[in-house]
Parts: sequence; C-alpha cells; structure tokens
Amino acid sequence: MIEPLVKVENLKKHFPIKGGVLGSTVGQVKAVDGVSFTIKKGETLGLVGESGCGKSTTGRMLLRLLEPSEGKVYFEGKDILSLSSSEMRKMRRDMQMVFQDPYASLNPRHTVEKILEEPLIVHGMRNRQERKKRVKELLEVVGLSSYHAGRYPHQFSGGQRQRIGIARALAVNPKLIIADEPVSALDVSIQSQVLNLLQDLQKEFDLTYLFIAHDLGVVRHISDRVGVMYLGNIVELSTSEELYDEPLHPYTQALLSAVPIPDVDVKRERIILKGDVPSPSNPPKGCAFHTRCPQAMERCGSERPAFQEMKDGHYVACHLYG
Repeated sequence: MIEPLVKVENLKKHFPIKGGVLGSTVGQVKAVDGVSFTIKKGETLGLVGESGCGKSTTGRMLLRLLEPSEGKVYFEGKDILSLSSSEMRKMRRDMQMVFQDPYASLNPRHTVEKILEEPLIVHGMRNRQERKKRVKELLEVVGLSSYHAGRYPHQFSGGQRQRIGIARALAVNPKLIIADEPVSALDVSIQSQVLNLLQDLQKEFDLTYLFIAHDLGVVRHISDRVGVMYLGNIVELSTSEELYDEPLHPYTQALLSAVPIPDVDVKRERIILKGDVPSPSNPPKGCAFHTRCPQAMERCGSERPAFQEMKDGHYVACHLYG
C-alpha cells in the first residue's frame, strides 16, 4: 500500500478562554476537536463547512503556523510535530500556503520582485541573478508578465494579487499547497480563472492540494475527495462524485440542497436547518449536529457517533448508519 503524502490523526486545537482578575483559564474554544484524514500524492482534498467550523485552523496546523493541542501530523511519513524550529523551516520548503485575502497577504511596501524573492532567500538561493530569473519564470507561470515585477500590490486587481500569492507559494517548488479559500474574495468570473490556473499548475508541477472553501460548487470543480466539517469535526468524507450524488450525513444533505442548479427545469427541495451553529466553547453533548438535525434521535443527544466507513472510501459520523 502506498504511503499517503499527508496523514493527520486525531488533530485538536483548543484555545483557552481567560477570565477573572488573575486572568486564569475559565474554559476552552474547541476550534478543531479530533480530525483525521489522509491526502494522497497528486490529489486534491477539499475541506468544506460553514464559517467557524475549523477548516482554516486545520490547514494552519498542518504547517505548524498554529501549534496543535493534541494529535499527529505526518508528511512523507515524518512526524512534523516533533521537528525543531530549524528543521520545520527546512520542511516548509515542501509545504506552502495560499492565503484567503490577496489584499492582506502581500506586503504593501514591497515590490512583487521582493515578495517573490523572499522565500528564495530564506531557502538558500544566494545568487541575485538566479533569483531575478526565477521571479520572471514564476510571474509567467501564473499568467503575469515579467514587467510586473517592479510594481506594488496596490497596482493590481484582486485576481492578479492572488496570482502573485500563488507564485510566491510555488517559488521553492513545494510538494503540498494548502489553499485557504483562495477564491472567496474574488469576483465569480475571476474565480474560475484562478481555479483553472491551480488545476493547470497541479498537472505541470505534480502538486498536492488541501483546498479549503465554504462554496460547495467551487470544491466540486477542483477536488478529488471532499471532507465536510461541522463544529471542529469531519462528519463526512468521500470522493467528490459520490458525495454530490449520494450524500449520507444530514448536514451534507442540507448544504447541497442550497447549491444553485443551472438547469431551471430541475427542482431541488431546500432543507432549512433550525437554530444557529452552537458555540465551539460549549459544544452539545453527543453528536454536535443533533440540535439542528431534522433526523435527530434520542441517542444523538448523548452518544457521539463513530466516524466509520460505510462504503469503499465513503466515511460518515452519524447514528443513522450503524
């Protein structure tokens, strides 16, 4: 059996809540509460869910931009949580991130050339002429021109800025790119261009993606497999095709019922969920979704469902499937 490029086991991130005169810990925000998944080399795993469900926190923990509270993260079989800061810096050459907001993720005081040169300098490319040549190559790879190198981020549109962000992630030839909602801040017409660019780059450079998003239409377009997150947990994980054709979890069914269908003759029954998403600082007992679930049973309020494989490669955490 081929070892996956990334393996995540029971990953958790709990943020302390401080209170009182002495600032002692009075509670915890359970942003991610026991997530497990694998990513195979060359595939795209989509991670979807409502805002605040823990998607971005999960992505940042894979790069150790946030330190996990518990769990394991393996990259090419190596436990990255056991690495020192200098070892982790070397490892980040193989693991890069494209951030959500192209307006905030680029330094407004630096030219594009300096932005793209920085990771090259950090990872040991000392020759200035080689760096200049690499910057030119990177700009052309993402659909920009070499003369853009002397410009500042404010001189570009949102789509162009995100292309620069992608170029920066590609600078050191990574194996894994974590794309944290890379098109959510862009116009719909630009979103498709950036998604197509990401797919072209994946084929050209044999990249592996963790693609984080809240738009199920976008995720379907780019992902091989999709994990659905709710309140810090993955509730369903399957191939993209099977998830959209035959969703098992009531939460996934509700999300998909809200996706617009381009064919006006096809009608889809909209599933309206009751109530609001519970607070991650005080999640419900049992199944976290039972307070909003239209199919909730008595045991859902007391017993947390196991994340189990129902079909070949199709996992779900729900008491409806026991």
